[in-house]
Amino acid sequence: MRTTSSFEIFPTDSSERDLAKARWHRQEGRAGEAEAAYRTVMERRPSLHTSWTECFDLLRQAGRSEDALALAVDAERRFSAEAFPIALKGAALIEQRRFQEALAALETAVQRDPYLALTWHELGNAAFRLGDGSRALLALDRAFALEPHTETLTLRGRILRETGELYAATVAFEAAMHSATHEEQRTEIEREIHMTQRLGDFAPRRLKELTPAERWFAEHGVVVLAATGEASAPPTPEHLVGAFADLAQDRDWNFGQLLTYGPSPLWQILSERLGVSCEPLHEADLQRVPLLAAERPPRDDRRWESAIEDIRAAGKGAVFVVWHPMGETPLVDVVGGLEEDGRPLTLGVSPANAIVMAQHPGADVNSRDLAHRSPPAPD
Repeated sequence: MRTTSSFEIFPTDSSERDLAKARWHRQEGRAGEAEAAYRTVMERRPSLHTSWTECFDLLRQAGRSEDALALAVDAERRFSAEAFPIALKGAALIEQRRFQEALAALETAVQRDPYLALTWHELGNAAFRLGDGSRALLALDRAFALEPHTETLTLRGRILRETGELYAATVAFEAAMHSATHEEQRTEIEREIHMTQRLGDFAPRRLKELTPAERWFAEHGVVVLAATGEASAPPTPEHLVGAFADLAQDRDWNFGQLLTYGPSPLWQILSERLGVSCEPLHEADLQRVPLLAAERPPRDDRRWESAIEDIRAAGKGAVFVVWHPMGETPLVDVVGGLEEDGRPLTLGVSPANAIVMAQHPGADVNSRDLAHRSPPAPD
């Protein structure tokens, strides 16, 4: 599916100019305004496929699968004789994990119009979700032949990686990187390349064969302290905080301050183990190489998000949470353990595994300066 990162900044075609406002809102992160602008274009120029496709993709990326399906149904009423709305419907069904229905819809779309690249791209996606990697790759080859596109190359790389073809996956991602025209695309593809490189260290096991902790590290580059399932009960928060302090000592991480989110007796333990002062978020000093810590990642808290952005922009400091939900995208460097629906997925703490993860070149934490240097004493 096309994304706004594929669009030209200065449109010349009249249809492109009509969509410029919606695209600008989307790139600025204003999803509501973007959707309203797309729907205005859809009302004014209902025959313009691009507005339907881009509005659909906006809903899809936001996880609004029901709204995406409703839009596809509206498109089917508008373009009743075409393959285009059926392809959108198939894509919406994929997001609802109704893969067999999606595949059937996309096969119908292919029968109506075998030259619509969008249909073949989504058919490849559906076949991949159903575990038919060979058919998925054939469909993507057809999609790319009809309309070369960065997203098709990226999806091809993901499929090859899932089937264990790591070298071929890397080639596909590198080709996608060369064809990318915007920074948004390049950032996403670079993440896929790093994930493939990390996964290579677990070969010959594939991604689905890894433990939750191993998979999380391969996917996100985040160190997981509770990395095995050997213990009979999950570790206590105090145990996980102690394991982080042990890891920091082993790796010679020298933080100058501990920035904590919310009150907790854990922070006094961590402060004493690290030998640093415990301070509130608003007193962050990046020159002191801060450690940002929370029991769980806060939701929709701009102070927390801003502190993480500052650490990453400066390249100094790290972020640690004691427990992290498995299904959420992490903005942290080290987690104590993983949870799913509030239930621990990782049990026994494995210091050796944590050290291996922490020293891996693909670990996010290795991209930072973690050595606080005290100012020299005055003469």
